[in-house]
This record gives sequence, C-alpha cells and structure tokens, in this order.
Amino acid sequence: MAVKIERQSLHDAILNRLRDMIIEGHLPPGSRINEGQVGAQLGVSRTPLREAIKFLASEGLVELVPARGALVKKFSAKETSDMLDVISTLEQHAARRACEVATTHEISEIRELHDEMIECYRRADRLAYYKLNQAIHSGIVALADNAALSDVHTLLQTRVKRIRFIGHEGPEKWAGAVAEHEEMIAALEARDADRLAAILAQHLQLAWERVKPELDDS
Repeated sequence: MAVKIERQSLHDAILNRLRDMIIEGHLPPGSRINEGQVGAQLGVSRTPLREAIKFLASEGLVELVPARGALVKKFSAKETSDMLDVISTLEQHAARRACEVATTHEISEIRELHDEMIECYRRADRLAYYKLNQAIHSGIVALADNAALSDVHTLLQTRVKRIRFIGHEGPEKWAGAVAEHEEMIAALEARDADRLAAILAQHLQLAWERVKPELDDS
C-alpha cells in the first residue's frame, strides 16, 4: 500500500513516488491515473499531483489524452527494442571513452554503487536494487564526460524504467543480471574498453530477451 508523503520537497516526492508506482506496476501500462484515488493514497491535493503528472508526461512515462486524462505509457515490443538498441549503442560508446578518461576515484565510486546493489540483491530488495542498477549504467555513461550523450541516455533510460524492472523478475533472470554486472565492473576497473563494451552489448541484448515475452507486438 502506498505511504502518504510528508510535505517537504513535495514536488520531487510525488514525482519519485509516481515513478516507483509505475516501475513496480501499481500503475500498469495503459492504465488511467485516477487523480482522486492516487492523491488520497499519497495524501496530496490534485494541484501538485497534476504538476507531477505533467512532468512525467514530459519524460515520456505518461500520456495526456484528451477526454481520457493521464495514461501510463504503454510501449510496444518494437518501441522497446528500438530504445534498448540505442541505449546499447550509447553505453558501448560511453564505456570505451570511460576507460580512457575516468579517474581511479570515479571508477571506485561506480564500484561502491555496485557493492551496495549486491547487498540489495542479497536482501531481495528489488526496487532499491533496480535504482542502484540504473545509477550504475548512468554513472558509466557520465564517466564519458559528454553532456549530450548523457542527456539522450537519460531520456531513453527513463522511458524504459518499467521494462527494465520486469527484466529482473524471477530468481534466474535476476541472478543472470547480477552476474553480468559483476563482469561489467571487473572490466571497468581493468580499463578493458573492448571487454566492457562487449559485456554491455550482451547485457542489453539479454535484457531485451528477458522482457520480450512480457510485451505485445502492437
């Protein structure tokens, strides 16, 4: 059940909670966001809730449809495949650049995120694990020191949040994703650009294979 939000940092708090509800499937793809019901669950009025919904629409997670209201965006299999393909290309490029220019300290910060993510995996805390997982991918891209690259990656990464989350459903899928991340971090620490790029390419391909059965072909 949703926990009511405290008043401080209200806009960001609502945004984060709505994203989590979409990611975890409490607001399923294609469903209408009932402002009255969601507002009551979170303990907020309609005005800040609507502002948050509009922001999520700008991110591509929500669609504002005349006469229907706000709908959680439902991506087709092809749309998802296309986005993951571009994300893969961006991350491979970023990985090669990161191995060249990242400092030892910056790489160690990615390692710290990874170790924290593994602790979440051991506790079976899927949402916390997922957020750290995404922070690692974004962090590797940030190491490339290319703002335009990071901006495009962030946009697409946001749109596939729910899809990436369901890619960890089930112990076998989750364990596979963890093993891939272990290899990823080892390659980054070794500054093995070719290996890291190859691991990321495989990781994104396997992510697609894990989520494909959950999508329709419309």
